[in-house]
Amino acid sequence: MIKDPFARLGLDREVLTVTQLNGRARVLLEDVFSNIWVEGEISNLARPASGHVYFTLKDSGAQVRCALFRQNAARVRQALKDGLAVKVRGKVSLFEGRGDYQLILDTVEPAGDGALRLAFDALKEKLSAEGLFSAERKVPLPAHPQRIGIISSPTGAVIRDIISVFRRRAPQVVLTLIPTAVQGREATAQIVRALQLADARGFDALILARGGGSLEDLWCFNEEAVARAVDACVTPIVSAVGHETDVSISDFVADVRAPTPSAAAELLAPDSSDLQRRVESLQRRLVMRMRDRLMRDRLRLDGLARRLRHPGERLRQQAQRLDDLDMRLRRAFERSLNTRRERLIRLETRLGAQHPGRQLALLRQRLDSLATRLPRAMREGLKARRLQLHSQMQTLHVVSPLATLGRGYSILLDDRGQAIRNAAQTRNGQRLTARLGEGELQVRVEDNHLTPVTLSLLD
Repeated sequence: MIKDPFARLGLDREVLTVTQLNGRARVLLEDVFSNIWVEGEISNLARPASGHVYFTLKDSGAQVRCALFRQNAARVRQALKDGLAVKVRGKVSLFEGRGDYQLILDTVEPAGDGALRLAFDALKEKLSAEGLFSAERKVPLPAHPQRIGIISSPTGAVIRDIISVFRRRAPQVVLTLIPTAVQGREATAQIVRALQLADARGFDALILARGGGSLEDLWCFNEEAVARAVDACVTPIVSAVGHETDVSISDFVADVRAPTPSAAAELLAPDSSDLQRRVESLQRRLVMRMRDRLMRDRLRLDGLARRLRHPGERLRQQAQRLDDLDMRLRRAFERSLNTRRERLIRLETRLGAQHPGRQLALLRQRLDSLATRLPRAMREGLKARRLQLHSQMQTLHVVSPLATLGRGYSILLDDRGQAIRNAAQTRNGQRLTARLGEGELQVRVEDNHLTPVTLSLLD
């Protein structure tokens, strides 16, 4: 803090222009108020095309202009709007062109989260000074855990994601949920009790997990009581609180911090395929070492055998070894024979199930079924076609000229059998045949009436 700024500016010796006055006033303000926090309410918010943000910060008694330039505005996560209570950090400056007093900001936080952030930083500094974050206090995670405790809410996607990862990667691991609230007033005490209970159960590792949320939602994991409960646990703890960008005090105190609950599960869930490859590698190394050991023992035994003075003892040892090998060979042969006999029985059973005679019987049964169904299908088909034929015959009969004759009409035919459709086709005295509905008549034309005759429908 400058004790005598006027002496520094030399105002007792120099007459200033307005530009010089505003410039020196800006330097003075920025020097004295270089990094301060101010709380107030946003009003007159403006967002020009340049990307900068301008607003007025006010309280019940005063107001001050604020400028948040584009590069700093891009880092503000909260949506700014008129009436929002915020805490801002920046320096006091002066816009020389107009002589306006203003704040040049680099940080804007909601008033509530801002207070929580200050409390977070204070507790973090305190616990760090006590050494709770030091690497020496961290306990390594077990390579192959068998029992894992999960401290989280029994509802929600977190516990389902963790179970899904273990079911896919390490289904042999036994998971135990210690349910607790993860938000609200009761959450802190419940989390502390859950940590104490889980630590006493003798788990191989613990997962402290919660889904994402605001700083206020995650605040129970920033409480000192929870941090000290995590530090007091002997069991290794993986902290997976919030999303990847969220950081809590529990993350610093825990032995390992995971960006998400699923990532925490993957840290503790050994991949079954990796374990299989490792077992196979260890098996190969074991076989090689056993061979080397047998070779060294055989060489050592040969050396000792050569040092024996009495050949009879060596013969007895060799005879005993031969008997032992003979018995082992017999037992191995019997085991191999039994194994092959069992396999033969299984193959015979499978062969019997696939025998051609069995297949032939099934096909014959199917053929009999089809032979039974064929006559019935033929009868049904003939019946359907007979009905169809009868229907078509009835239809044909309706439109047949014979049906017309049956209603009292007749057809006149000449001697060539041609139908007479016009009186002009006949001559007087010509003989014609009249075909009726039943029988025929021989008629003779008396008069063909070439002149049309009008018949009344009422006669």
